[in-house]
Amino acid sequence: MQNLFDDLHALLAQDPRLIAQDGALLKNLTIELALKLDPDLLRLLLSHERIRQHFFVAVEGILVFDKEKFLHFVNNKAFLPDSYTAFRNKIGLSDDGGLTYLAHRRDVTLVWPYKDCVLEGGQTHEDARRDEIFWNTTLAPDDIDRLLDPKVLTGWRRYDAQGEHPVTELRPDDNFIVKGNNLLALHSLARRFGGKVKLIYIDPPYNTGTDDFGYNDRFNHSTWLTFMRNRLEIARFLLKREGAIFIQITDQEMPYLRVLLDEIFGRENFIEQVIWKKRGGAPNDKQIGAIHEYIVIYAKDVNHVQLYRQPRSEDQLSRYQNPDNHPKGLWAPDNLMANVKGGRYVKSLYYPIVNPQTGEVHYPSSDGNWRYSQEKVAALLANDEIYFGSDGKGRPKLKRFLCDVQEGVPFNTIWVDTPQGVSGTQEIKELFGSVNLFDTPKPEGLIAQVMQLGSIEGDLVLDFFLGSGTTAAVAHKMGRQYIGLEQMDYIETITVERLRMVIAGEQGGISQEIGWQGGGDFVYCELLQWNARYVQRIQDATSAAELWAIWQEIQRHGFISYRVDVAAINAHAEDFVALTLAEQQRFLLETLDYNALYVNLSEMDDADYAVSDEDKRLNAQFYGASTE
Repeated sequence: MQNLFDDLHALLAQDPRLIAQDGALLKNLTIELALKLDPDLLRLLLSHERIRQHFFVAVEGILVFDKEKFLHFVNNKAFLPDSYTAFRNKIGLSDDGGLTYLAHRRDVTLVWPYKDCVLEGGQTHEDARRDEIFWNTTLAPDDIDRLLDPKVLTGWRRYDAQGEHPVTELRPDDNFIVKGNNLLALHSLARRFGGKVKLIYIDPPYNTGTDDFGYNDRFNHSTWLTFMRNRLEIARFLLKREGAIFIQITDQEMPYLRVLLDEIFGRENFIEQVIWKKRGGAPNDKQIGAIHEYIVIYAKDVNHVQLYRQPRSEDQLSRYQNPDNHPKGLWAPDNLMANVKGGRYVKSLYYPIVNPQTGEVHYPSSDGNWRYSQEKVAALLANDEIYFGSDGKGRPKLKRFLCDVQEGVPFNTIWVDTPQGVSGTQEIKELFGSVNLFDTPKPEGLIAQVMQLGSIEGDLVLDFFLGSGTTAAVAHKMGRQYIGLEQMDYIETITVERLRMVIAGEQGGISQEIGWQGGGDFVYCELLQWNARYVQRIQDATSAAELWAIWQEIQRHGFISYRVDVAAINAHAEDFVALTLAEQQRFLLETLDYNALYVNLSEMDDADYAVSDEDKRLNAQFYGASTE
C-alpha cells in the first residue's frame, strides 16, 4: 500500500496545479478535480500503469474511472500525513480505525474563531490557507443530539435611560441582546419565539475570500452553504406565517444562496431580489467594479406574508391637486388607454367618448382601446371623474383620486436613493471614533427601508449576525421589538454601548429624520459557557507550557470528546511539545466535546455548574418552565 501511496504522490506532483507555494501537494484540490472528472487529471492517472490498474475498471474494452475508490484512497489518513496528523494517528484520534478523515464523512463541524459554523463534510487541515489559522473540529451526526438543546442563560442585565440594572422580571415585549454561538442561540430561542418573528434581516459573512470565511478558497463554497443552511433552517421555524427573511449578499454566493433558500423556504416563497447601490463608483483596482449588493427576500408562506408600501414622498403627493374643488378631494390625471400589446386588444372597448362640454368625439388612439367599459365610462362622466385638460378641450383622462389609491407606493427593486455603505462607516465613526472591527457596517437608512417593507410598529425583528448593532438600533428607534445575537466580545463594548446611546437619544443615522428623542430599554444575557471558556484560552495561549496547563485543567473540569484517549496523549507529551504552537492549539480544540460548549437547560440543576437561584428563576421565565 505504501508503494502505491508513493507512486500516486510522485505522479500528482507532475501537475503544477496541485503544488502549493511551499511545495506541498494540495490534497483538497486533488479531490475537487477528481469530483469534476477533470480531463487533465484523468490523463495523468492513466499514464501510470500501476495507478491505471488500481483506479480504472475495464468495461467492454473501455476504461472507467472508479471515482469513489480514488477519493477513498486519497482521503486515507496515511496519504500525505504531516507531523500534526502523525501525532493524531499515534494517540488514536479517529473514528473508523483510521480509514477516513472525519472531515470527509457526512459530519457536522464547528469552526472557530469569529462566526463559527456547523458544517456537513468539510476540508482537511493540510490545504487550509498557509497564511491564516482557522481551527475546526468535527462532530458525527449521532453526537449532536445535545448540541442544539436549549442553553442556560446568564449574565442578565437590563439597560434603560437610568443605566444598567439587575433583571427582576421578563416582559412579553422585552428586547433581547444575546451573546453566544448564533446557531445554538437560535435553537435556544425556539421555545419562546418559535413562529413569532415577523422580520429577519441578516448580513452574514459573504465568502468573498476577504471576510471571516476567507480560508481554503477552493473548498469554502460548500462549507459556506452548509454554514448558512444550518442557521436558515431554524430561522424559518422562528418566522411567523406572515413573516419574511431579508438576506444581504454579494455576487459571490448569491446564485447558490437562492438555490439553498428555494430548498429550505420553497421556490414558491421567493418574493424579490433587491439591488442596493452601496457605493458611488467602481473601485479603481478593478476593470469592472461592483457598486451594488443584493437583498434576497423570501416569505415563510407567500400566501399569507404581510409586506408594506413606502410612504409617498412630498414630490409624489404634490402631483395630487383639486383645481375643480371635486368633492372626492385631491386627484391626478391618469391614462384612460389600455395596454393592448401582445394581442390584448378588446373590440368592445373601442367606442367614442363625447366631451359633455364641447361635444367633441374621442376614439382610442393607435388602434387601441379604452381601459374601461362604455358603461363604466358613462358613470365616470356622470360623476365628473373624467378630465379633458385644463382648458376643457383635451383628450379624456381619468381623475385618479388619492382617496381611491392604496396607502403608500410599492418599493422597487433597485435602491439607489438609500444611504450608501460609506454612511454606515461614518455612523460608527461618529459614535465610537475610529473603529476597524467592521468592514462594511450597513447604514441605518438601508435597514430602515427594510423594516418599512417588512414590518410595522410592535412587530418582532431578529438579526443573528448582529455585528455593530445597526438592526437593533434601527428597530429600537422605529418601535419594533427586537432580538440580536452575536458571539464576539465586542457585543459588550460596541453593540450594547451603541444601544445605550440610542436610549440616551443619540442623533445619528435615522434619528433626526424620524424625530427620535430616546427612551426604551433592552435585556442583555449570555449563553452560559462551559467548554467554550477553554476555546478562547487555547486560542490566546502563547506557549506550549501554557497549553499543557490548560490541557490538565480540561482533564479535571472540562468535557473531553469520546474519541480522545487521554492516557495516550499524556504518554506522548514529548510529541505534543514537538508540534508548532498553532498545531498544539488546533489539537487541544479537537479534544473538546463540542456538545458541552454551553450548559444545557436540562442540566441547570447540576451542582457542578453552580447556576444561581436568580439565573434559574429567569431561565424558567424565559423558557416558560416551572422552577420546581
